[in-house]
Amino acid sequence: MPKPASHAAPSGLVLAAARQPGEKTLCDIFITDGRVAQIVPSGSAASVPDGSRVVDLDGRCVIPGLWDEHVHMTQWALAAGRIDLSGATSAREAAAVVRSRLGNSTPADPGGEADGGRPLVGVGFRDAVWADAPSLELLDGATAGVPTALISHDLHCVWLNSAAAARYGVSVGADGLLREDPAFELTRELGRLPDKAVDAMVRDAGRAAAARGIVGIVDFEMVWNRDTWLRRITAGFDSLRVDAGVYPQDLDRAIGEGMRTGQPVPGGGELLRVGPLKVLIDGSLNTRTAYCVDPYPHGGRGLLTVNESELLGLLVKARAAGFVPAVHAIGDGANQVALNAFETAGVRGRIEHAQFVRRQDFARFGELGITASVQPAHALDDRDAADSNWAGRTERAFPLRSLLDAGATLALGSDAPVAPLEPWTAMSAATTRAGQDGREPWHPEQALTRREALAASSRGRRRISVGDPADVVVLDADPLAVSDGEFAAMPVAATLAAGRFTYRGGV
Repeated sequence: MPKPASHAAPSGLVLAAARQPGEKTLCDIFITDGRVAQIVPSGSAASVPDGSRVVDLDGRCVIPGLWDEHVHMTQWALAAGRIDLSGATSAREAAAVVRSRLGNSTPADPGGEADGGRPLVGVGFRDAVWADAPSLELLDGATAGVPTALISHDLHCVWLNSAAAARYGVSVGADGLLREDPAFELTRELGRLPDKAVDAMVRDAGRAAAARGIVGIVDFEMVWNRDTWLRRITAGFDSLRVDAGVYPQDLDRAIGEGMRTGQPVPGGGELLRVGPLKVLIDGSLNTRTAYCVDPYPHGGRGLLTVNESELLGLLVKARAAGFVPAVHAIGDGANQVALNAFETAGVRGRIEHAQFVRRQDFARFGELGITASVQPAHALDDRDAADSNWAGRTERAFPLRSLLDAGATLALGSDAPVAPLEPWTAMSAATTRAGQDGREPWHPEQALTRREALAASSRGRRRISVGDPADVVVLDADPLAVSDGEFAAMPVAATLAAGRFTYRGGV
């Protein structure tokens, strides 16, 4: 059984008989006050400081702590209790899954809405690759008047029945769909459960993430997130470091309170910092709202929800206030707009997703000092939608190798709940461009090496070094030597944040 994590860092800790990836020599890692103080060959004469604890790693590999650079943490935690529609291959199949859930629900089940409880919520559908289309009539027929809302896998679309539309006072057409801002607003409303219940789900999700080697997340939940995390940390959440993002509607409030990206939040201890300013300027591939240079096969170029002039104003304001901008751009047109605005504003920052990029824009990422915050698992989840909507141009979709070779800094994440909060799934997708479904790799020329993927998952750290924060992951295998399948399911023995065990399994 895993040993319980210690909630207090020892005065000193020695990780003995550790091994860095690709190396055979064992070393002892001395940790003091949450930082790596010394690394010496195992068996050397270095003395253990008084009061230090020694943990024998028995030759296990150690790597820098992993970060998920793009998470919607509350939505990820809530998804565990919602209907999973990710396997539905058609609108009719999705409706049948909902009908089956209603048929099996009980009064104690959150899905049992006949007693007037919460609406039924499903997640993960991908209508972009369905042969049929969602409709109000289809979902009404499957739900027998029970308020039902189904959230697409990318969070940019919600499929409602008539009862849910009436309950929430929204208007939908014959397709029953809300897209973009109305979908985001309703998704937030669907998550309005008692804080105690949601925080318990988030606590469980944090512990699960730590058990996979994650030491930190950038949380882009679409709310005023600082106070939410302060409440959770005060109540005992201690599994992860959190950089809490800010959205434009809250920027003036954040500036007024003296907040800036990277600043520790008072009361948050070592765990909570102010994150980037998140700006969404286009939609998504699944909803065909990602803003593109060329039209989609069905017509239209998607949506540019913030024009270049408006974006420039936000970037200039962010620069003056000390916020790092993180601009959501999926389509190649949106990435062009974002890069233009970054260049004119003379500010560095991040582009979130960068899923579809013009060839002439690859080099601009490096020239402008832009971090490409990318989610490699999406390349596998969205390959069919990309082939359908961006036919003949997908060699520049999810272009990880092209971006890295052009000088961009890569930062890997999941966009959970769009993909699981699972760093090894993301790194496996980045290095193989293939999943576990037996299909051929998709544009393998865009793959990363394992060393590159590990560095992009640990904020550029390639090995444990003296002076680093003692954010360490202990592995039962060498990530550079195992098979692709073993890499994707990497066994994690322990995780430490600032020298404190946040997960302790096999050591």
